[in-house]
Amino acid sequence: MIIIAIGSNLAGKWADTPLKMCLEATHKISLLPYCYQPKISSLYKTSPIPASSQPFYINGVMSFQGNVDPFDLLHKLNQLEAEAGRKRSEPNAARALDLDIIAIDNQIIQKTPQLVVPHPRAHERGFVLYPLRDLFPDWVHPVYKKSVSQLIADLPVDQLIEKVHVD
Repeated sequence: MIIIAIGSNLAGKWADTPLKMCLEATHKISLLPYCYQPKISSLYKTSPIPASSQPFYINGVMSFQGNVDPFDLLHKLNQLEAEAGRKRSEPNAARALDLDIIAIDNQIIQKTPQLVVPHPRAHERGFVLYPLRDLFPDWVHPVYKKSVSQLIADLPVDQLIEKVHVD
């Protein structure tokens, strides 16, 4: 099982709102040749982390089955971000699209600066954990050995998370 976090807080080349950017991203990811049995969480309106004056984000999680090299997947996700209009400037900047590998089965990859799996901050981010719980309420972090519900309980209270209703 491969888990990808999807987020946007700007319009981009694919759509004029962050919500539509996220929906288009799920569609584009589902077209990847190794993407089988895709699942998409609810989408959430979330506050920027760290706190800033940026626009709020739309975030969700997508999962799929497939056999893919993690570095190839990272390369493809970076390509999709660029196609969507993401411009990499500074860390935590507003962006048209953000795609992060959260987990690949129970693999632990920590040997490279380009790719760390599970994502090194996923356990601290409500915008990852709430959508992840939608899809996998029994998921356990492979490093911290805590359930997604335990990780949510440990979150700071200043992270706004509000489910978005998509028509």
